[in-house]
Amino acid sequence: MASEQTAAATEDLPEGEAPDKATVRKAVAASSIGNCIEWFDFGVFSAGVMTTIVGTVFFPPDDGGSAVLRSFALIAAAFVARPFGGMFFGPLGDRIGRKSVLAITIILMSGSTFLIGILPGYDTIGIAAPLALLAVRLVQGFSTGGEYGGAATVIAEYAPTRKRGFFGSFLEFGTLSGYILGAGLVLGVDLVLSDEALHSWGWRIPFLIALPLGLVGLYIRTKLEDTPEFQKMEKAGEVSRSPLRETLVHNWPMILNLIGIVILLNVANYTLLTFMPSYLATNLDISSTTASLITIGVELAMLAVIVPLGSLSDRIGRKPLLLTAAIGFILVSYPAISLMQTQKTLPILLGFGLMGALLVLMLAVIGSTFPAMFPTRVRYGAFAIGYNISTSLFGGTAALVIEKMIKTTGSNYIPAYYLMIAGAIAIVPILMLPETARVPIGKCGHSRKPEERVPV
Repeated sequence: MASEQTAAATEDLPEGEAPDKATVRKAVAASSIGNCIEWFDFGVFSAGVMTTIVGTVFFPPDDGGSAVLRSFALIAAAFVARPFGGMFFGPLGDRIGRKSVLAITIILMSGSTFLIGILPGYDTIGIAAPLALLAVRLVQGFSTGGEYGGAATVIAEYAPTRKRGFFGSFLEFGTLSGYILGAGLVLGVDLVLSDEALHSWGWRIPFLIALPLGLVGLYIRTKLEDTPEFQKMEKAGEVSRSPLRETLVHNWPMILNLIGIVILLNVANYTLLTFMPSYLATNLDISSTTASLITIGVELAMLAVIVPLGSLSDRIGRKPLLLTAAIGFILVSYPAISLMQTQKTLPILLGFGLMGALLVLMLAVIGSTFPAMFPTRVRYGAFAIGYNISTSLFGGTAALVIEKMIKTTGSNYIPAYYLMIAGAIAIVPILMLPETARVPIGKCGHSRKPEERVPV
């Protein structure tokens, strides 16, 4: 096994330049912790009880029951800034290196989440409270726009070719871990504190935890060298002079392909992980505690299988798993949501579990699939731009749009229709996707014409 790993790694790099296994593990940990912090924030924000509290603490009193919509609007607002973060940090990472940019993004992400925990509410500073919260959420979105593409790129460029699926799956292992940690912490605070204490100060505790998490992540990242692929590109004098222009001019077809796949990924991701807890509590009259336990339980199951699925993709390819997920969401979403309408715990758990099983098929392979769609020179920027445009338009707005459509139509089946449409859209770009499971990362991606090469 060790000899296979070494051989796989050296397919990309000259002998002696391939990273050892300890360095690869450190790179995976440094990348995954940023995703963990990002989704820790979502886990906190979307927990049933927290969704209501945030909507009431930072906004004027309202008897119209719009606290949940306000919180979903805040979640969506952060996504407005994500494409701008991707356009800024992504090409910057292609120009100066992945390591430096990821150090900046993790500071901004954890720091802004921490700030939410110390912001005064509407009762203290009036209309300045929601405006300050909005500003912080925009900073979160801007920094997150540069985080995910860089973290995925680091893992892909460090991982041995034959185990890129295995190592890449740890990126979304961080996603699920962060969500479980955030939602679990909110649940714990809710169970321990009185309702009065929770609403007055206890809700701040989960947000404050983000800062020490970020400092740990920053420490790990500062101990890591830049990726072997980027260092090789630097030595060869192949760093692009204008990575943003090069990305948009020569790589837009594959960016469009990425956007199409990410529509399903993020509609499923944000529907299940940020909308469903509130959906169960608000629309199906399930207690917030039960809704949180169901969500956490399904995610723990996803956590248990995501790495084996990533390893499976190294053997059978990424496309079979992605296609299974897309077709599955078309066929299974309606029956799964129907099970939830029984308002009984076991059918709800089964329906949620069916959709979670489809989602984890995608989560297991995107960390190894998406970076391999682009050449090294523009990998960070192309990934970050395409991913964040799609996420901003379709992922971040999913909870808000679905909740609004449910209120407008009175139908609790809106989540199923939304997922089915997203699955149908994703099938075409998945079929067009080149299979890169056994292709060295340095040979992945394509460009429509040779670009200029400049000394660095």
